[in-house]
Amino acid sequence: MRLGVLDVGSNTVHLLVVDAHPGARPLPAHSHKAELRLAQLLDDSGAIGAEGIDKLVGVVHEALQAAEDKGVEEVLPFATSAVREATNADDVLARVKDETGVELQVLTGEEEARLTFLAARRWFGWSAGKLLVLDIGGGSLEIAFGIDEEPDAAVSLPLGAGRLTAGWLPGDPPDPEDIRALRRHVRAQIARTVGEFSRFGAPDHVVATSKTFKQLARLAGAARSAEGLYVQRDLKRESLEAWVPRLAGMTVAQRAELPGVSEGRAGQLLAGALVAEGAMDLFGVERLEICPWALREGVILRKLDHLG
Repeated sequence: MRLGVLDVGSNTVHLLVVDAHPGARPLPAHSHKAELRLAQLLDDSGAIGAEGIDKLVGVVHEALQAAEDKGVEEVLPFATSAVREATNADDVLARVKDETGVELQVLTGEEEARLTFLAARRWFGWSAGKLLVLDIGGGSLEIAFGIDEEPDAAVSLPLGAGRLTAGWLPGDPPDPEDIRALRRHVRAQIARTVGEFSRFGAPDHVVATSKTFKQLARLAGAARSAEGLYVQRDLKRESLEAWVPRLAGMTVAQRAELPGVSEGRAGQLLAGALVAEGAMDLFGVERLEICPWALREGVILRKLDHLG
């Protein structure tokens, strides 16, 4: 069957269309994206403003049209931290449902972590042993660990690259004091969770998903996305540590010219790099591998498991 996953994230609204049936890997057939940056459209009270809701409704309409054009039988719509944490989330969800017919399922942070972990486990297989999975989104950082398809531990922290950039790094280039303050904040938040994971022992394989990690790996010399899904892409901590001060000294426009960095993500790349560096350091990770599958694929795989 042809399924669509509609992911209303903190940075983008992304429709992924796949050809799927139980027992087989989902094959991507079409991708439709719109950069909305909901995490940055919040007002002082933490609500998504009228303009943001209007844009979201319009983008969901476009995604539904794209799904219909591509012959999608069922759309699986969900929303992550930007909608989850908006103070007017119920109003936003009601408006989307009234005007588009789409009932967005709001995932908890832990559900995000668990579904992303499922996708990574299926990608790497049982031979990968105990997996530690890291995922930096626009609004949150997800961490999960385990040896099965369900992780033994899964947490979500409010350390998304978009959220941190908006709240901590107003300058362009950012002020060194602001960067130091953000670095302290990030590490204190991550350090609180390390004990929850270390009691399960060391991971056999450390995996990262998300656009932030992909771009950081590309900067550090990993293969371009054009070379395909099946090329192994790694990120070493020493490479990342060398890049952080370089990114800190650049303007957004300068970062946008770096290989693999999109204009839309250039502004939040430094915050993402500080989170990645902090997580790798505090979890004692020297090298991690980039996983092409993440939350959207996890949602599809869970659906297929229920159909099977």
